[in-house]
Amino acid sequence: MNKAISATPHALSLAREVLSIEAAAVHALIERIDSTFLAALDIVLSCQGRVIVSGMGKSGHIARKIAATLSSTGTPAYFVHPAEASHGDLGMITSDDVFIALSYSGESEELLTIVPVIKRQGAKLISLTGNAKSSLAQAADAHLNGAVDKEACPMGLAPTASTTAALALGDALAVALLDAKGFGPEDFARSHPGGNLGRRLLTHVRDIMHTDAEIPAVRNDALLSEAVLEITRKRLGMTAIVDEVQNVLGIYTDGDLRRTLEKRLDFATTQVNQVMSHNPRSIGPDALAAEAVQLMELYNITQILVVDSDNKLIGALNMHDLLRAKVI
Repeated sequence: MNKAISATPHALSLAREVLSIEAAAVHALIERIDSTFLAALDIVLSCQGRVIVSGMGKSGHIARKIAATLSSTGTPAYFVHPAEASHGDLGMITSDDVFIALSYSGESEELLTIVPVIKRQGAKLISLTGNAKSSLAQAADAHLNGAVDKEACPMGLAPTASTTAALALGDALAVALLDAKGFGPEDFARSHPGGNLGRRLLTHVRDIMHTDAEIPAVRNDALLSEAVLEITRKRLGMTAIVDEVQNVLGIYTDGDLRRTLEKRLDFATTQVNQVMSHNPRSIGPDALAAEAVQLMELYNITQILVVDSDNKLIGALNMHDLLRAKVI
């Protein structure tokens, strides 16, 4: 029968040491972001085809993730297994492409086998290794140095800190490319249409706001009793206060109502303009719904008015609308 194994306090110190080693490995990369990084960036920016990312073993897993990150941030990319490449998949690579090869030693046999073919085809080669003097680094048009002082594995055998460093360099390249291409939220949304991320990026205020007869609004000379009835009818926890041409003058919310009750004012004779909140927060219809969430959280409010460029009331929404739309 196998002897039961349980965790010990040593596991905590070991886990902390792993994180410390890997954090130091990533931090050391900062000083290496120089002209060689810019050279790699320029190669990808001038690419007329696709970016192919490749690597064996653990480097292959990192290469897959780098390819996925590049693709989702405006740089079309895909992963090719180097062993499969030498058995036919090289046909996917053209002279217009850029090939990014990952190998910590820089001596991966599978990659070195296909490098001459890639170079002969005219595709550009970027290497990401831990050895600037390696065969792969020497053959590359640009080399990214992902060397680490040591692996986080106590035996120094399992790729840990080195793969973390390679992943971080891949992220740095992807984000630099994103910025250089002017890739924005709308572009990001087109490649992430599903799930919460897609909803946050694709949903605009105009898509979920209440309009026309659903908008709670009363004139600035309306009585408090009328304002309360409007809040009750429209069920958004507030009413806008507008003039005769729908310019927004203020807002009266459930919170304002509680404060009014404390003052013991006469609802039948007091006008709402005497107790409304002036200069209410508002947003435009073309703003992202996520921006409405940000405003509400920033100013600790649960409702917001939607206005056009002339500050005329055209819509309204509250936090429940955003929840129903699954923006938050």
